[in-house]
Amino acid sequence: MLRISWLGRVNFADALALQEEIVARKREDRDAADEVLLLEHEPVYTIGRTPDKSSLLGAMHLPHSLFAINRGGQATYHGPGQLMGYPIVDLRRCGQDLHRYLRWLEQTLIEFLAGYEIEAKQREGLTGVWIGHRKIVSIGVGVRHWITMHGFALNVCDDLTPFTHIIPCGISDVKMTSMEKETGKLLSVADIASAFEKFVPQKIRNLRCDREAHALTA
Repeated sequence: MLRISWLGRVNFADALALQEEIVARKREDRDAADEVLLLEHEPVYTIGRTPDKSSLLGAMHLPHSLFAINRGGQATYHGPGQLMGYPIVDLRRCGQDLHRYLRWLEQTLIEFLAGYEIEAKQREGLTGVWIGHRKIVSIGVGVRHWITMHGFALNVCDDLTPFTHIIPCGISDVKMTSMEKETGKLLSVADIASAFEKFVPQKIRNLRCDREAHALTA
């Protein structure tokens, strides 16, 4: 019921097309497996569905391409050294509750980071995963016919300088951090992806079990 793929370095347009292809297939076949795509991107900026583009600071100065996409949220950056995770999950199997899915995604990453002795948390009213006021995971999700796309960006060992060209996630005082900065250890995205691939299957099962338990008590 779950297929996880490590794709290596993929440009954003190709990854977006692949997600759309999988979403369309799952829409037609409700028994199709959920998927998690793990990859790195070539440098790119993205922004979600919002009339407020102020987080781009005008956009003309950006050193890399910009994509406006069907997710929530303001501007962010993706690039080498950052693990992108795109869970393509049929929420019709999980209670059709986007808010609960976002909190599940945050908690999954918090528990994963704990395995590296990184004490991360959620922040009230803010999406993502945080270490104090430093943001280590950005999350932006799109949904079509209750099938998710896009997902999370975990800063592993990337150069965080490109974030200075925007207001990350529209939060003016945010400071971005990475696993390397927090641990002081050299890490590779491929190794972190391999560890996450082993970690996430049980968490997907928990998401479905939580839905079943909620249905029984509602």
